[in-house]
Amino acid sequence: MDGQQGHCVDPASRAPHALWRAAMLACLLPLAGAAVHAQTAIPGTFAAPPGCTGFLTVQSRGCTLSNHYRCEADADGDQWSASFDPDGLFRVGRIDRETQWIESYSMTPTVRQSLDPGPADPASFSELLADGIDTYDFNQTEAATRTRVRGFDTLTGRSVTIDGVKLQETEFDFLELSGDGTVLRKATGQQFISPEWRLFFSGIEEWDFGEGPVPADGTPKEFIFPGEKGFFSTRPIFDCNVTSSGLETPSGKDLWHAEF
Repeated sequence: MDGQQGHCVDPASRAPHALWRAAMLACLLPLAGAAVHAQTAIPGTFAAPPGCTGFLTVQSRGCTLSNHYRCEADADGDQWSASFDPDGLFRVGRIDRETQWIESYSMTPTVRQSLDPGPADPASFSELLADGIDTYDFNQTEAATRTRVRGFDTLTGRSVTIDGVKLQETEFDFLELSGDGTVLRKATGQQFISPEWRLFFSGIEEWDFGEGPVPADGTPKEFIFPGEKGFFSTRPIFDCNVTSSGLETPSGKDLWHAEF
């Protein structure tokens, strides 16, 4: 999370997701270049930036969806996701082959977050697959503020098949600290990984942003591929009418692996 993105918005505070507007897009495009993209003129659809190719749409619980794509100009193994909720686009992020969180853009207000160089213990998807556990310890910067992230992912040994896609189950523990050691957010729970796509997907989790634990369920429900109906949609369809009971993704928050 590295620095304020120009003078388009005030990143001092985070607001709930709002509808993605043309004015915000006009601010983002010069800053993010091909990294951040616009919806097409066709309502309810999305287009990857020039030089980028979409390969997957994931409809998940919690009324969210993510569109995944790769760009020719990026390093080998890098991939992007664009995440939507009922109000529109709320996050764009890039990971590398090891699922390190390289950079992300949160909307309303628009804030860029980036991985600091030289992590003490880089996240490693390869280690997770080979050893069954991966620890991580790194710094990230957002709006000139540096934080420290520590935690681990571990394979449970269980697999599930969702919409014809086989996934391996993981458990995780996540902690983010301010410069003085104050806990900013923490989480535990269960997620899923795809070794083929080198992606994490949300599961049943519990997040605490300083106001007490919040349950979240972002489990994938549908995997949609190029040429199939609903590919690169911008409209989530699962749990979107849930108003009280049940587990819901905490709106307005950046969840680390969960967005990928």
